[in-house]
Amino acid sequence: MCFQLKCISLQPVSKTNINQAEQMFRLAFINKQIMKTRFKPKFNIKKGDTVVVIAGDDKDRTKPRQVLEVIPDKARVLVEGVNIITKHTKPTAQNTKGGIVKQEAPIAISNVMLWDAKAGKPTKVNRQRDNGKLVRIAKKSGEVIK
Repeated sequence: MCFQLKCISLQPVSKTNINQAEQMFRLAFINKQIMKTRFKPKFNIKKGDTVVVIAGDDKDRTKPRQVLEVIPDKARVLVEGVNIITKHTKPTAQNTKGGIVKQEAPIAISNVMLWDAKAGKPTKVNRQRDNGKLVRIAKKSGEVIK
């Protein structure tokens, strides 16, 4: 830490300068963490929703699929039967054989669209307050999405 202070400021390194620099680094780190959570995007897709893939290798706007997991930090979503990868696993105590396992990998959340069962088409989502609770409403049919 001392060698960084010599490069940044040409002041002689003393204990008070080091403490001030440490405090500044800590404040910058905390501020960065606050900014990450402050502007966190809100997604209209949740775990268990029915979606269609609108872009990518598995694109099919007529085949609805189930959402297994949403990863909001990376803006990705895990969809059933989409983006299948082969993973090579070593033998462990739980899996004594090991071998090649096929599993789903996450895709970008922008590549999926919510499925409107009433209209039978993909739809955009509107949010409205209903008795103090925020509910999602399909724009195509006007139905509330559970």
